Amino acid sequence: MRLPTVPPTAGLPLQAADLRPWGSENFAQALARWLGVTEVQLECSGTSALMVALRTLKARQPQRSEVIAPAYTCPLVALAVVQCGLHLRLCDLRADTLDMDSACLQALCSEQTLAVLPTHLCGRVADVAAAVLCARAVGAYVIEDAAQALGARINHQSVGLQGDIGFFSLAVGKGLSTFEGGVLISRDAELARALQDHSRRHTRPERWWELRRSVELLGYAALYRPHGLHLAYGKPLQKSLARGDWVEAAGDDFDDFIPQHSLGRWRQRVGARALQRLRDFQQQTRAQAMARIEQLESLGLEVLGDAASDAQGIWPVILIRMPDMQSRNALLKAQWANGCGLSLPFVHVLPDYGRYQHVLAFAQQDTVTQARDWAQRLVAVSNSPWLDSSRFAGLLQDFQQAIGSQNQST
Repeated sequence: MRLPTVPPTAGLPLQAADLRPWGSENFAQALARWLGVTEVQLECSGTSALMVALRTLKARQPQRSEVIAPAYTCPLVALAVVQCGLHLRLCDLRADTLDMDSACLQALCSEQTLAVLPTHLCGRVADVAAAVLCARAVGAYVIEDAAQALGARINHQSVGLQGDIGFFSLAVGKGLSTFEGGVLISRDAELARALQDHSRRHTRPERWWELRRSVELLGYAALYRPHGLHLAYGKPLQKSLARGDWVEAAGDDFDDFIPQHSLGRWRQRVGARALQRLRDFQQQTRAQAMARIEQLESLGLEVLGDAASDAQGIWPVILIRMPDMQSRNALLKAQWANGCGLSLPFVHVLPDYGRYQHVLAFAQQDTVTQARDWAQRLVAVSNSPWLDSSRFAGLLQDFQQAIGSQNQST
């Protein structure tokens, strides 16, 4: 009998009551209260939210044309930057954390820099303070990429508030989902008004896109279950891996077109109802992660946590840096297709995809050696409650075998 497919991340399952077509729930107000901020701005995706932020800042400082992001990040960041008429520069990472290397960032920052994008990757809280220091020295803005970190906090406040702007994603797998959706926040009231003004002037309802996303959300509600996931995720994953296409398997294959439209009212109501369960769900997954991290570290594995003592990230996945690329790849080749909860945050650093070279013209000379090492050694373990104790115990054995085999070969 085939075992149920485990989702690659811990997404919040929807309930039938969430899907009611009626109601007066105000998602923006509820989410603002949940985050502990005055207001939030809703967009149709996290990428669209980033584009609203970039275009708003570009209007303020039109003479600046460069955006600095980590070399290991979602390809959608590169596509969004270029579609806003800006140039992307890639910053290498530190050797000990997923944060941008401060020396590299300082060297990249100039009078051409419009914004720096520190990234809270997979719910781990980034060192935004270091990015702010470098950006402020040249008069640039800081946009916190918190697409994967809704609910993460630092110093008892939401991530996204240390810089000038923060954005979150409500896509599938990000915890709370309206299938696609985005959220913008800013602690600067004047900047928040500018973001809202830009969105009012340039973002319009799109009936076709909203109908499509609504149907997809219904499909998510129906299939985001242990047995439904084989059809929605497991079979496509197996087909991609059978072709040797890791980029498609990881969901890193994007086209250039990025939709921009308003988030429909029904999907907002769904989000508002599901939000009521999100805190408890994240507390559950955090407790599960803490227990499982101990077991992983007992094998000698390097598990990534939050570097700052006052940070509390969220745990959609548990990130592990394997000893080397060979042991990581051996593990994935043996187990990724089995639906046991293994995945990759991203397959490559941005220059190594090939298919995105057309948006990296200004980043070709940027050195990304350490980021490439991270990309070649990272693996993610799903923190979904549907990865039960017996299957996690099997994963522990798989990790032990992968690192043991590599030790023998060396």
